[in-house]
Order: sequence, then C-alpha cells, then structure tokens
Amino acid sequence: MRYFISAGEASGDLHAGRLIEALRQRDPQAEITFLGGDEMAAAAGSAPLIHYRDMAFMGYTQVIIHLGQIMRNLRTAKEAISREKPDALILVDYPGFNLKLAKYASGLGIPVYYYIAPKVWAWKEWRVKQLRKYCTKILSILPFEEEWFRSRGVEVEYVGNPSVEEVDRKVAQLGTRDEFIGQWRLNATKPILAIVPGSRQSEIRNNLPLMEAAAEQFPDFQPVVAGAPGITRKFYRDLTTLPIVDCATFELVHHASLAIVTSGTATLETALLGTPQVICYRGNGTRLTYEIMKRVLTIPFVSLPNLIAGEEVAKELLQHLCTPQAIAVELQRLLPGQPGHDEQLRAYARMRTLLGSRIAPQAAADAICR
Repeated sequence: MRYFISAGEASGDLHAGRLIEALRQRDPQAEITFLGGDEMAAAAGSAPLIHYRDMAFMGYTQVIIHLGQIMRNLRTAKEAISREKPDALILVDYPGFNLKLAKYASGLGIPVYYYIAPKVWAWKEWRVKQLRKYCTKILSILPFEEEWFRSRGVEVEYVGNPSVEEVDRKVAQLGTRDEFIGQWRLNATKPILAIVPGSRQSEIRNNLPLMEAAAEQFPDFQPVVAGAPGITRKFYRDLTTLPIVDCATFELVHHASLAIVTSGTATLETALLGTPQVICYRGNGTRLTYEIMKRVLTIPFVSLPNLIAGEEVAKELLQHLCTPQAIAVELQRLLPGQPGHDEQLRAYARMRTLLGSRIAPQAAADAICR
C-alpha cells in the first residue's frame, strides 16, 4: 500500500519513524512519502519531501514571518497527495498544518488517520468538528482521550503511549551511573539533582535561575543542568555556573535522585523513569496571565503525569506560583525517606498501569492496516 505521513517537528519525527518501522514490518511492499526528519528517513529508506526544520515554526510571530514558506509547504504536500493518491494519510501532531491536509485528503476520498492527536481537550475544542469530519480514526496515545473523543462522535482507538516502550528501550541501553559521572566529570560523592529548564531560550531564561536558586538550598545534592539541543554553552553560562550535560537529558534524569522539570514531555519521561520531580513553569506572564489561562484551559492539570493519572502525581508550580522557595518546599517533601517520596513513586506506578502495555507504533500500524 501507499502511505503519506506528515510530521512537522522533532518529536513527531521520532514517533513517526517508529510507526514507519512497524508499518513496513506488516507491509513489506509499503511505499512511503513523508514530511518529517532524519528518524523517518532512516525508517523509510528515503529522503523527506519536506524536512521538518523547514516546517517547525511555533508562535504567532514565527508563523507570520514564515507564512510564505508555510503556504509553499502546504501546496507541495497537497500536490503530492493528489499525484500519488495514497491508500492512507497519516498525521502526527502539528495540527495547524496537518488539519489542512486532513481536509484536502478527505475531499479526495483518502482515509485519514491521526496518530498523536491535537490536545483539543485542553484548548481549541472547536477543532473537534474538523477531526470528526475529516478523520477516519484518531489513534490516541493518552488513555483518557478515548472516552473524551468518543463522547463527541469521533472514531478513536487507544493504541498505547509510545513513551513507555521508548523509555524502557533506552534504559536497557544506558551505561552505569559511574560511567555517566565519569563522562561528564561530575562529583561522585553527591546524589544528582537534575535541573531540566526546557528546550527553548525563553523557557530556559525564565526558569533556570529559579531552579538554581531552589537547588542551592540542598547542599547535600549536586545540581546538574540538562542542556538542550541547539542551545549554545555561552547562553547557559550567562545564566548559571552549574555543571551542564549537553543533549543527555534522559541519562541525567535516569541517574538523578531528584528532578526539577519544566512542564512538557520531559515530565512524562521523568515519571516513567521513576525519578521524583517538581514540575515548574515560569513564563513571561504575571498573576493576570495565570488567571486568564485558568479560564482558557479546560483541564485540571497541565502536566502529562497528572492528566494521565487523573490526580496530582507531581506538584505543578506555574507562573507566579513558581518561586525558589516554593520549589524548595516541594523538593524537601520528595527527599528519600520522606513520605512524599514514596507517595510519588506509588502514583507513578498507578500512572504506568493506566498507560498499559501496548506498544503504540505496532498497535497503530495494526489499526491502519486493518
């Protein structure tokens, strides 16, 4: 069969790469055209029609600046879909662009599958109408989404969460703590306090100083900063003197005894790794921004561990509530030997049970091939 797959950013490229591997296992004659990156290229054995680095424009300003390129990308993708008439269009996150492809392919009678659907349960719920109208099926990676989408008339199937299998696979390939300490020349006598301040400069600028100030209150721990891809060492050095490990967030969190993590996908990986964490997010906004967002968002939590579990697995300190003292208070609760430490680990176990044992790329490929 012929498949057209669209992923517009790095995380989507990773997940779509695993999906392509699973599709090719079930359909060795698969012909795959895709928008994506190097992970998808390795799995498909061919180059992307458009690389995601020429697509991943986030925020209103970036979208306006690159509007001409975005329209060219959309036109290129539509022309390829029309020309190749794939048996299925598979969309991976990136809703602003991908929903336009869904509408176009649906109009041509091409089945549309959305793997890693837009988080419309959090905001922009009006997009549900588009998903219901244009998508053959949502292949959900969050267990609570199944009931949510189905109650709104959207065809949906929970296929498991790809992070579960990816985390377990990567853990099996990791070296020892001593090897990690030696590689990055860290202090072998102190437990690690991982500081994960995000992947964008604005996030890092807003959160890292607060995280460091909180970590200073725990002299028995060694705070270490997770350096993000594409961010220079000089940028970090203007903000902190702490040790930095570059592009090794997963290993850092795995070997850490505690973590302070900026809200995002890293919070789920931290939970799956079993490292106690405090979740933080200090944006540019104030208390007013916080109050506005509380009314815009339709969810009780913002972090994936809490959303999946349906309870406060890890404390969320957001906007003006994110202060060094507040972070320190929560870290104190999570120290080994404290009740909060074991409580959080038990909550992690409940969350993992809810995620289930299905291997998401394989289950998604099964659903598409059926």
